[in-house]
Amino acid sequence: MADNEGAVRRRVPAALHIDVPAEELAVAAARAADAKSGRDIVVLSVGDVLAITECFVIAHGGSDRQVKAIADEVEAQLGETYGVKPRRVEGLDTLTWVLMDYGPIVVHVFDEETRRFYDLERLWKDAGRIDWRP
Repeated sequence: MADNEGAVRRRVPAALHIDVPAEELAVAAARAADAKSGRDIVVLSVGDVLAITECFVIAHGGSDRQVKAIADEVEAQLGETYGVKPRRVEGLDTLTWVLMDYGPIVVHVFDEETRRFYDLERLWKDAGRIDWRP
């Protein structure tokens, strides 16, 4: 066994390296969600309280179709503008909570009921809010 028994090392492909400030990327994601009529959009600066990412973008849609449209728009806009793709996307099968992991930011697109149930804003109430509106 290697010196670091049990440790797993993975190289992050260069395509996943993002040279855009997390706050800028999060604001762009929030505006993309807004472009598809995302509701109650919030950007939280969680970097001081959570080591794995810098910002959360939280929004919800009024239907599963709208949840999908919001997630698609975020992916399209961040891809077009910054040339980035999410490292992982989860929840497209049920469309109740779509999680898009970009590394420096994580985008959460909920249906209304699921958002109320998990209430991430309450869970991360100590995180600062970022004004994303122009």
